Amino acid sequence: MESGPISAEPYLKLSGITKNFGRFTALSGIALAIERGKLVTFLGPSGCGKTTLLRIIAGLETQDDGSMVQGGRDISRLPAMRRDYGIVFQSYALFPNLTIFANVAYGLVNRRKGQDEIRRRVAELLKLVGLPEAGAKYPGQLSGGQQQRVALARALATSPGLLLLDEPLSALDALERVRLRGEIRALQQRLGVTTIMVTHDQEEALSMADEIVVMNQGRIEQVGTPQQIYRTPSTAFVADFVGKVNVLSAVAEGAGRFRFGDLVLDGAIGGEAVPAGTRVKLYLRPEDVLIDGAVQSSATAATGRVGKVEFLGAFCLVTVTLAGAEAQPLVVSLSRRRSDEMSLVEGGMLSVALRPDCMRVLS
Repeated sequence: MESGPISAEPYLKLSGITKNFGRFTALSGIALAIERGKLVTFLGPSGCGKTTLLRIIAGLETQDDGSMVQGGRDISRLPAMRRDYGIVFQSYALFPNLTIFANVAYGLVNRRKGQDEIRRRVAELLKLVGLPEAGAKYPGQLSGGQQQRVALARALATSPGLLLLDEPLSALDALERVRLRGEIRALQQRLGVTTIMVTHDQEEALSMADEIVVMNQGRIEQVGTPQQIYRTPSTAFVADFVGKVNVLSAVAEGAGRFRFGDLVLDGAIGGEAVPAGTRVKLYLRPEDVLIDGAVQSSATAATGRVGKVEFLGAFCLVTVTLAGAEAQPLVVSLSRRRSDEMSLVEGGMLSVALRPDCMRVLS
């Protein structure tokens, strides 16, 4: 497992966290260290265990084995109410019969804070989340994005050491999601609160996180910065799950060379020790396929037939079939301006080259 830099004394340390539901293993020996002040995302497909892990950290589920230390304090068996965190759920979980002021003040009232302190703190938080005039309203009078801002203010009211976000943006429309994820990230950085966010949205994780924990079938596949996860995936699952990737079936020819269709590729990362004759899969991002002028000087130059041209706004994805590899169409990413200049059409021909130095041999 690849990981980013971890401090000598992490704020939150998980060791051997295991959870079974009957005969189903939801989590298997999870070990993780999270630095103070970082925003970490648990990323993975539905059912991978990320929400179960978050609930165990919150004390809403109990692990079968393993320990947790937060800020030097063992919280492994503490009830939820004695742990130091605030939590925001996907469904907002606001009290519909209470005003926005009362919702945000809920935790402060339970801690028996004075009325003046509560008023000051709620006013401060509502201003912080951009809703200074919303105190007298009820949740039903606000949009989904506004309700989630209120839920965030409520979670921060008691100044917790840890902020837990359980798919906080998945119930919002696309524009609101983009807007709110930027606001949450800016607020987290401003407050410096250690934050864990569960998401299945890779773009969300890449744009918001200091570190990403990629999970699959109850285990951690890789931990790293967004750049590490995307550019240097350590497993085939990570490469395939995070971002788009070409998976090329090739045959090793020895000495780090691989044959893909009519091309011989030399220099794929991790391919040096693969014996000749071994069938492997090479992983290459669409943006690492060269076109036009850059193709002329490449040893991996080839001409392919254009299949599908998919317009995605700022860029296009172009499917190209190379000679000798007709069963494995190659996806190429082009900027919108570049694709417009080239006037790409289905059935046309396109010169491409593959970058072996950007390929990875993964299993």
